[in-house]
Amino acid sequence: MERLKFKKASFISALLIALAVLVIQLIFLYASALEFSQFVTLFVLEFFVILVLAYVLLSFSFERFLIARVRELYQSLIPTTSYSSSVGQSEDIDLLTTSLKKLSSDQNLEIELLKKEQDYRREFIGNLAHELKTPLFTVQGYVLTLLDGVEDKKIVKKYLKQTSKGVERLVYIIKDLDLITQFESGMATLNQTSFDIIATIQNVFELLEMQASVSKSLIKFDKVYAKPIRVIADEERIHQVLTNLIVNSLKYGVERGVTEVSLEELKEGKLMIRIADNGEGIEEEHLPRLFERFYRVDKTRNRNQGGSGLGLAIVKHIIEAHGEKIIVESEAKVGSEFSFSLTLDKN
Repeated sequence: MERLKFKKASFISALLIALAVLVIQLIFLYASALEFSQFVTLFVLEFFVILVLAYVLLSFSFERFLIARVRELYQSLIPTTSYSSSVGQSEDIDLLTTSLKKLSSDQNLEIELLKKEQDYRREFIGNLAHELKTPLFTVQGYVLTLLDGVEDKKIVKKYLKQTSKGVERLVYIIKDLDLITQFESGMATLNQTSFDIIATIQNVFELLEMQASVSKSLIKFDKVYAKPIRVIADEERIHQVLTNLIVNSLKYGVERGVTEVSLEELKEGKLMIRIADNGEGIEEEHLPRLFERFYRVDKTRNRNQGGSGLGLAIVKHIIEAHGEKIIVESEAKVGSEFSFSLTLDKN
């Protein structure tokens, strides 16, 4: 189809050239002393000769030009593909059409990705503003009340405590944001040493024992690990990962729920660590964005759960900084499982 359009364009161009030349020629013939029959014969003959010559020259020139452009375009779009000079002209025209369609498709895909990225950016800014606005307004409200002249010392002390909590929350959010920024810019460093992962997990259990008791939940190992299991990683950062994951499990779990940590040695010299619960679970549509900063699965309920909204984003950055991946499997109303691997210390 594209080739027919090209041939038609060449023919029309040749026809216009032939007519233009014959108009000039007609003037000279008319001024000469030729008979009418000779005049008509010569006019028709020259018309067809010029038309054929112009068409051939235009077709050849245009196709040579287009073929060169097609080769450049094709090689830029598919640089790894070798191009043979023996490719026919019809294939070049088809190639041009295919390449242009691919280019158009790539541009449309890029536009869609940019639109989605812009939507994510707007959502991030909105979530960040909300996270900062809540404690800021709290602090502002109590400070303005105190400035109005509250005389009761008990009330003053109460308001100052609430103000302090609001400031602590702001500091907490800013510290988490700063940590993520360090990881994303490559400025964060890891202090990798050999340590007993069993002892680290047990320490996290003890720190979160009080929080678990509030919802009457249980945090435990899947079995008794009698011997230490040593891994090579940044102990402080892994402690933070385990804390964030177990806190999330308790926060969104069910009353009298169970959070279970299991360890599995893999053949590749890795240790797989799994944190599973029987809580609310997460719908599949949310899983791809679960580790984004401030992303909320339930934008109404989760606001009341506290936290900076950066816990899972920090987990992802820490695990990836170790050269590993964080994996999540979840089913709504059934529970969730987060897992990641670390390098075993075989020495």
